[in-house]
Amino acid sequence: MVDVAIVGAGPYGLSIAAHLRHTGVPFRIFGRPMDSWLAHMPKGMMLKSDGFASTIDDPDQKFTLKHFCAERGIEYADVGIPLRLDTFVAFGLAFKEHLVPELENELVVGIEQIADGFQLTLDDDEKVKARRVVLAVGITHFQYLPASLTKLPAKFVSHSFQHSELEPFWGRRVIVIGGGASAIDLAGLLHKGGAQVQLVARQPELHFHKRPNPNQKRSWWQRIRHPQSGLGPGLRSRLFCEVPHWFRRLPKQLRLRIVRTHLGPSGGWFAKDMVMGKVSLLLGHTPERGEVQGDHVRLQLKAMDGTHREIEADHIIGATGYRVDVERLKFLKPELRSKLKTLEGSPVLSLDFESSVPGLYFVGVAAANSFGPLMRFAYGAGFTARHITRALTKGRTYSKALVTNPSVVRVAE
Repeated sequence: MVDVAIVGAGPYGLSIAAHLRHTGVPFRIFGRPMDSWLAHMPKGMMLKSDGFASTIDDPDQKFTLKHFCAERGIEYADVGIPLRLDTFVAFGLAFKEHLVPELENELVVGIEQIADGFQLTLDDDEKVKARRVVLAVGITHFQYLPASLTKLPAKFVSHSFQHSELEPFWGRRVIVIGGGASAIDLAGLLHKGGAQVQLVARQPELHFHKRPNPNQKRSWWQRIRHPQSGLGPGLRSRLFCEVPHWFRRLPKQLRLRIVRTHLGPSGGWFAKDMVMGKVSLLLGHTPERGEVQGDHVRLQLKAMDGTHREIEADHIIGATGYRVDVERLKFLKPELRSKLKTLEGSPVLSLDFESSVPGLYFVGVAAANSFGPLMRFAYGAGFTARHITRALTKGRTYSKALVTNPSVVRVAE
């Protein structure tokens, strides 16, 4: 039986694995490296977060995104130069090779609770026993589409999560629904590739980040009122980055409102020129119903003033975000899911990220209702990896010398 099993190999899973390896904790990690970024985000995209906030956490801080770019001659700046998706993916894959060589490119298809821990079933039918399990599955299982779209055939509607390659849409009419970064980026890239795009959003205007000026000198008062943080400028964002463990102590309704509203829909500053004046915008409109007519789909919209209009396209892409719901984690056996205490679908977690099922931990977006908006971004991987490593090693002693062969590491209880 392995001490810890990590499910998921994105920024959170890789960061936690690197910290456990550094500490000497015997573990196994399963998943396709950087899968959400590599296979489920459109090629050509740039990250909205600054360079310094888009790293994967190395406990020694020797293999950072900044070092990776410097070694490969890739243009980089902590602030001011947009980070390309392909650069971040390449960094994640290199991080895996250097710091998490143990990663097993297998998917976990079943987890059940047993007397002394958990049993995991892999997609090759291997059974793995672990005392504790860390779920770092990211957004993979939580795509959300409005009810007005869910009954349409898959040929005519899809979620943005399904599209890495956009070439199949070149020359076609596409409706993109949403007003956040995913929708804006997708609309801009589709237009650039030659698709006829209409962007539909319920908000009356699109919002974009202000272009940063790293050379701008700010007064001490500006630095106090609007400090920099991994979530962008602002005192609240800075607090959410610095003390996420205190966020859990807030009243639950306040926590839910903050997670839902802080850092509302907005695009990166670099995306503005890709969309404004180029993509057809239908703002202040909400999709009400879609229906297939022949080889196209018609979408009925309701405007803010109560009027209605219809538009048609060959395909609708909902860039409508993600909603955590542990019931959608079908690889967790029903008996195990039934034991999880939840709040609006998210697991209720302790200060150590542990769920109501002892030994089962959740990190990343699934932890946002407990630890705040930081958990929705890669920047939160550092805090999470450090904090959960301390929790997992509490009361135990490990030998770092044996870290390359974790199967023989002795655990002193």
